[in-house]
Amino acid sequence: MPSTGLRMKVNGLEDSHIWISITICSMYTVAVVGNIFLIFLIVTESSLHEPMYLFLSMLALADVLLSTATAPKMLAIFWFHSMDISFGSCVSQMFFIHFIFVAESAILLAMAFDRYVAICYPLRYTTILTSSFIGKIGIAAVVRSFLICFPFIFLVYRLTYCGRNIIPHSYCEHMGIARLACDNINVNIIYGLTVALLSTGLDAVLIIMSYARILLTVFQIPSWAARCKALNTCGSHICVIFMFYAPAFFSFFAHRFGGKTIPHHIHILVANFYVVVPPMLNPIIYGVKTKQIQDRVILRFSPISTCC
Repeated sequence: MPSTGLRMKVNGLEDSHIWISITICSMYTVAVVGNIFLIFLIVTESSLHEPMYLFLSMLALADVLLSTATAPKMLAIFWFHSMDISFGSCVSQMFFIHFIFVAESAILLAMAFDRYVAICYPLRYTTILTSSFIGKIGIAAVVRSFLICFPFIFLVYRLTYCGRNIIPHSYCEHMGIARLACDNINVNIIYGLTVALLSTGLDAVLIIMSYARILLTVFQIPSWAARCKALNTCGSHICVIFMFYAPAFFSFFAHRFGGKTIPHHIHILVANFYVVVPPMLNPIIYGVKTKQIQDRVILRFSPISTCC
């Protein structure tokens, strides 16, 4: 490992760093408050103890953890020029970022399965998605993510580092650390690609297959009103899926095929906003598009409005 520790350095858009940091701070604050409130609402309201909302609470928890694992250090870099980080802390941050990302992808797949069962097999919905089954899905998502991401730690510790210690990023990720080594990193590259394809990539394919089956079922419904109602229950989830996977796949393909045409600071900017924008918007989207959550929020705050 590097004997002098690591330094994070964000080049480009220096004149805009203060405004970028203020934006990130605002989004991070909204993300944490919004998701914690959403978790509190789902936990305390018995009418929301349904599979869709239980999965939503898991997603909200993952959003809080992902943004908290990255945003504070990003703000420290932008505001206080606190660029130094120990190698161990950097590896820890790397592990938690990848771990939460893979777990969140699994949760989105579980939410797609929930909608698939609800629309394609409505009469078996309560017998398939029991509380114990939902708990097993949550445990499976965590275990799978841990088993996939834990090898990253050994892959970066096995490398020999010989002087380079600057990570051109605002948070630590696997290939960013590996590229500092003077060893051959082909194993790191191959494992990273394999993980991307067989975890988040496979999840995305299964989600697409689920919604293809959902659409086939919906368009077999004779009533337009029933079709719209069925599709409306999927609207929030589709928006969240798009926000999660679109920036991730953009970064993935841009790094490998557009490295020379897309400026590096654009990669960094997308990565910075990726860890705060979806966590900020997810509770807003579900709050706006889900009537049950709207009703619970109104009921929760109605005594306050009455007193005032």
